[in-house]
Amino acid sequence: MKRIQLKLIFWGITGLLVTSCAVPKVASMKEANRLPDAVAADSATGRSEFSGIDLKGYFTDPHLLYLFEEVKKANPDFKIAQQRVEIANSFLKRSKTELLPSLEVGVQVSGDRYGKYTMEGVGNYDTNLSSNITEEQKINTSFTPNYWMGARSSWEIDAWGKLKNKKLSAQNKFLASTEGLKLLQTDLFTDIANLYYDLIALDKRLKIYRDNYNLQKRAFEIIKAQREVGKVTELAVQQFKAQNNNWLAEIEHIKVEIVTVKQAISTLTGVYDGDVQRGDTLLATNFNILNSNINVDKIIHSRPDVISNYYSLKASHADAKAARAAFYPKIDIGAGFGINSFSAETLFKPASLAGQILGGLMVPVFNKGQLQYEFKVAGIEQEIAFLNYQKSVTTAFNELQSILKQTQIFHKVLELKEEEVHYLDKGIEVSNDLYITGYANYFELINAQKSKLQAELDLLKFQHENTRNNVLLFKALAGKLQ
Repeated sequence: MKRIQLKLIFWGITGLLVTSCAVPKVASMKEANRLPDAVAADSATGRSEFSGIDLKGYFTDPHLLYLFEEVKKANPDFKIAQQRVEIANSFLKRSKTELLPSLEVGVQVSGDRYGKYTMEGVGNYDTNLSSNITEEQKINTSFTPNYWMGARSSWEIDAWGKLKNKKLSAQNKFLASTEGLKLLQTDLFTDIANLYYDLIALDKRLKIYRDNYNLQKRAFEIIKAQREVGKVTELAVQQFKAQNNNWLAEIEHIKVEIVTVKQAISTLTGVYDGDVQRGDTLLATNFNILNSNINVDKIIHSRPDVISNYYSLKASHADAKAARAAFYPKIDIGAGFGINSFSAETLFKPASLAGQILGGLMVPVFNKGQLQYEFKVAGIEQEIAFLNYQKSVTTAFNELQSILKQTQIFHKVLELKEEEVHYLDKGIEVSNDLYITGYANYFELINAQKSKLQAELDLLKFQHENTRNNVLLFKALAGKLQ
């Protein structure tokens, strides 16, 4: 008998070893390509180290900060993302419980009528004829009831780390969803900031047209007076009227754009066609940031889009390990304890106490094809997660470098454009004086007005583009939302 048991154990262990040898290996988790050293940091002497930025320190306009709070309260996309985080958290909590034994408490009542020519029917009839049983132990052979009350427990032993890796995957997916929520919040804040500054830029553009229109009206009065005395023709008057109408049409068109931007802000903040309180200043360049030593590698790996993809990569790696562990034998332990009887009168007697202990080991054999496919899919998803992670790192690096360089260029452009506007302001005064004294004609007066208007619009355009660039810089530098 002992020799037979030893053979069974031997062949069981051999089978497990053969099964283990056939289990495929999980690819190691890849690292993102190393960032270039040449542009990873500016180590110029005398510069302070960049220590990060926060939302309220970077955006100081109180009206814009109010819109940020409204977005968090009412934006439906943000609310949906919050619910997705809660779902991921629920999956994480569930994965933790899978490592624990299950416990069920309950009552079962059943009844059987056995045929006279069955083993159970003959056995029950024969038992009732035995002299070793009491009257209470006799079985009802016409209908045999069965009463059970107690608790049952089962536990899968995580010998190969399958449940542990499932828990690790759920944990990383929860962290990825949390970072995804931060990314969505950053994107929403970026969108609302851009719309807010679009509105301010439109206000400034409207003011430029109105101021230039009022200035043009002064020149128009001079032209009309000179026409009365015959110094200019009706053509000059018509030219000025045409230009005035053109500017008035632009003023009305800007009002349409303002309505459109307000509607977009109302949609993001979840209100119905509300007015938008706003200041009159565009976001200026923060030269303290530009004059700091920025550790690009540290900044990039602090961004929520990069961190989210990194956690997704770790989750896919854990999923692959869990898929690999499914090839190994499954070990289950079960136990039950309670009271069991075939009569209600004896159910609660001490003699009705019953217990059971179970143990099982199941080796996957004929479902190997399914496990192979699942493992292959897990490996592919791991590769996809790595490519997404690498893509986010590359995108973040190029975005940051581009924005920093553009900000420096915009600073030079704005200086030149401000000087141009200053020169043309003086040119308007000179052209009016020259026209009155007869040293300039009305074409030169009109061109001077057009040049001044265009220069002011160009300056505003570059100021607006610089503002949008600085809004994006907050996201590129992994700005903190709290």
